[in-house]
Amino acid sequence: MTGVEPFAEGSPYAGYLYSYPHKTAYREIQPAVDLAELWSREDRSALSLYLHVPFCEMRCGFCNLFTRSRPPGERVSAWLGTLRRQAAVVRQAIGPAQFERFAIGGGTPTMLEPGQIESLFDILGGFGVLGRPSSVETSPATATPDRLAVLKAAGVTRVSIGVQSFEAAEVQAAQRQQSNVQVAAALDRIRAADFAVLNLDLIYGIPGQSAMSWERSLRAALEFRPEEIYLYPLYVRPLTGMAVRARNPDDALRTQLYLAGRDLLLAEGYVQCSMRMFTKSAESAPTGAYRCQEDGMIGLGVGARSYASGLHYSTDYAVRARGVEAILDDWITRTDAEFAVASHGIRLDASEQARRRLILTLLAREVVVEVPPELEPAVGSLLAAGLARRTEHGIELTDAGVARSDAIGPALISPAVRSRMAAWESR
Repeated sequence: MTGVEPFAEGSPYAGYLYSYPHKTAYREIQPAVDLAELWSREDRSALSLYLHVPFCEMRCGFCNLFTRSRPPGERVSAWLGTLRRQAAVVRQAIGPAQFERFAIGGGTPTMLEPGQIESLFDILGGFGVLGRPSSVETSPATATPDRLAVLKAAGVTRVSIGVQSFEAAEVQAAQRQQSNVQVAAALDRIRAADFAVLNLDLIYGIPGQSAMSWERSLRAALEFRPEEIYLYPLYVRPLTGMAVRARNPDDALRTQLYLAGRDLLLAEGYVQCSMRMFTKSAESAPTGAYRCQEDGMIGLGVGARSYASGLHYSTDYAVRARGVEAILDDWITRTDAEFAVASHGIRLDASEQARRRLILTLLAREVVVEVPPELEPAVGSLLAAGLARRTEHGIELTDAGVARSDAIGPALISPAVRSRMAAWESR
């Protein structure tokens, strides 16, 4: 790769690369890897913990996450019982370890009943992580006073809520079920509970959205003084609800809305930490804030990933309801011995580990100090295109580079990983 074409030309919206490698590159691991042996070779002095709740009250039209909407109560109870069993096996396998942060995501964790959410924290307590910086996802319908009280009592420091839009027509186009009255009430309750950080997600590029309606949504969000705001470009992905009736929005429109949103938030005193993340100040998030893409992460629950330095592992991945159900069925019936090994994932050699560090460092607007030899031509292309610059400390993306993060990340995927992703069969 010697030219600038993969980065500076073509669509700036090739795909969202929030971690590397993507789960579609995972395969069955033969032979399965013993977790105790794996983690005995890892640095366990500052681990992260992620707990995945694979349930939500609805599946939004743009969602391709591993989740099941409106599960019956007995399904949730069976999942929770298996989660407790898995956690005990994993905790024993890891051995002596220090956990610095945790997150509960999904799905929608607060779709669970308050007592079930308390059970999650009871499980997490076995890892000694309570009281550390933490994040929990919620939704307008489930950010109820009793659920928020459970989060507050557990010491949760960050609550993230997906609003996506404050415009009724756009909410309908995104196939969500919420009203502005419901959203405002939920946000008022979260603010009243006095969590250290409120994060609010918005989406640009929704069918029917205009520059004016986008600005109205942004200003409505700012009324609630969120410490963080994430601005996501819409992707209409295969197998999602919107894929039936909509296409990816026009690149020019998404770029226009991205720039307008970025400039408005910067003018309001926010700091841009990546293409998507804006924080009120560099100091607003608690020290050691959760970052899901770092190595040294233990995942609990069906659908959760775990990241060791040379191996990433998880359960299989699906989007369709029947695929999710089949994976959930398998997971609930696993034995303790099966939870003590990694049987599905991807091995990362030294070259892939170095590529991963470079990709995630660049996309997080941080400075790359060392460029692996095989990636020097690609980094040279970024520099030549004005998408990256040299500083006294290393190489970082320019503002133009940050705006094209969704083209830069996918272009840096290795041929081997790209081949595995292309061969993945959707479920």
